[in-house]
Amino acid sequence: MLVRLARTGEADTIAEVFLASFRGLTFLPRLHSDNETRRWIRTEVVPQHDVWVAEVEDRVVGFAALSENLLGHLYVHPLEQSRSFGTALLDVVKRERPDGFRLWVFQKNEGARRFYERHGLRLVELTDGAGNEEREPDALYEWVP
Repeated sequence: MLVRLARTGEADTIAEVFLASFRGLTFLPRLHSDNETRRWIRTEVVPQHDVWVAEVEDRVVGFAALSENLLGHLYVHPLEQSRSFGTALLDVVKRERPDGFRLWVFQKNEGARRFYERHGLRLVELTDGAGNEEREPDALYEWVP
């Protein structure tokens, strides 16, 4: 496995990881088409974040996107989960933000919440979801070394 900065032109591959992961979050409403999501990844996520990818056998299997001290996205393709790719990506985020960072996760995404807690992130706040477009209750976590 290799974790590296995303290359120019990988936005569509990153979008496929995001879409596959999002489909597993069945509690979320579907607000955007796949094409709208691909365009968003290509025009906003990749250009406005520091993006790392986890790669195995020349395939991108996960990614993390950081903007300042906010981890906006960390997704691993569902078929590749539980193989340490998420841990490797999170380790890069910790290395790149040695003073700490925060992230939002949906409260119902219990697997992600357990993952972050297992890796030393602390729950800071629970919200009713009024601040996200899905209107789904979420949780703010932070990592402070």
